[in-house]
Amino acid sequence: MENKNWFNESRYGLFIHWGAYSVGGRGEWIMNRELIPHQEYKEKYAQNFTASAYDPEKWAACAVKWGMGYAVLTTRHHDGFALWDSKVNAFNAANIGPKRDLVAPYVKAMRDAGLKVGLYYSPANWSHPDYPGAFFRDWPGANDWKDEAARQRFIAFYRAEQEELLTSYGKIDYLWFDGCIPENIDGAETITMIRRWQPDILINNRLGVPYDVKVCEQTINPPANNENWEACMTLNDNWGWHAGDNHWKNADEVIRLLLACAEKGGNLLLNIGPREDGTIPEESCRILDAAGEWLKRHKITIANSRRHPFSWNCTARPITYKDNRIYLHFLNAPGKEFCWGELKNRAVSARIVGGETLDFKQVGERLFLYFPEEMQTPFSAELEIEGEPEAIRSQTTFWIPE
Repeated sequence: MENKNWFNESRYGLFIHWGAYSVGGRGEWIMNRELIPHQEYKEKYAQNFTASAYDPEKWAACAVKWGMGYAVLTTRHHDGFALWDSKVNAFNAANIGPKRDLVAPYVKAMRDAGLKVGLYYSPANWSHPDYPGAFFRDWPGANDWKDEAARQRFIAFYRAEQEELLTSYGKIDYLWFDGCIPENIDGAETITMIRRWQPDILINNRLGVPYDVKVCEQTINPPANNENWEACMTLNDNWGWHAGDNHWKNADEVIRLLLACAEKGGNLLLNIGPREDGTIPEESCRILDAAGEWLKRHKITIANSRRHPFSWNCTARPITYKDNRIYLHFLNAPGKEFCWGELKNRAVSARIVGGETLDFKQVGERLFLYFPEEMQTPFSAELEIEGEPEAIRSQTTFWIPE
């Protein structure tokens, strides 16, 4: 069995939301929210999804440049359109639109680039005759299926799709289920089957228990215990390509999100929505290029990071640590002197990450760091300490600024 610690090594992944819903840049929910019948959706969107400029090697090169350690591709969203040459689902990219399998080159490109390979899959399928319907906006309850035979046919169908995905492309590292956690598609038995096909795979919690990774969307909500977790966030306000959405996060906001996850022992899975031809929007590249430059110098501060015991302070936020090193991240300028009243351990050394050593002193419960000049933010300082980090006092108030 392979060591699954790779999930914590980068703390950063690329979520690639791409499919027929990218056509026209109208977002992924059009079939459901605009009540578009399946045939109309097929003719307007699936048949016009070309992937004409699809270059997964370029996607992989970008992910590496941006400092990411893994990628997740939407192989089939709720609309039912599969990106692989499925033998059980004719509504797929090999039959319609691109007329070829799009999953195989993605898997090869990511693997060749040294990235861990993730596949997104939605059990829901608005196009399947046994699913309660394209306009059924919530996960079906036990009484929403036409009958038990329909439910069983649907279970057999999505399991057959899973078998295709997980036995046709070699080793898959991560399976990312979407949707609400279902109660009536026999998820536990499906997970047992998945682990037979891919013994070393990580599975998120969207198919129920047992799982390896707990996920949250558009929020940072770490679990109470120390299990693996991941926050899945968009770069603007949409998951898929949307031509009218210019509400982009900037590079500093991406860095803040990454650090906010890492300080609580979690990962950031950051979404991009390629256009229907497969090109990544230029604004996405510009933002992630800038964030990637910061990460080149600071990756040591988040890789394999653990939850820290400290409370918040006014300037060095967030904080990450591993072993006997603490990283204070300055997103706001601290001036030439910074006072931290949290550390119980004795400090051994201090330096700018990727730069010079720093003068410091400890006076009672206070640690003073001295910077030689006004530092350009964001930057990070590394403290080497004696032993595992301990806080002078524990958090007593529920209010902690984010």
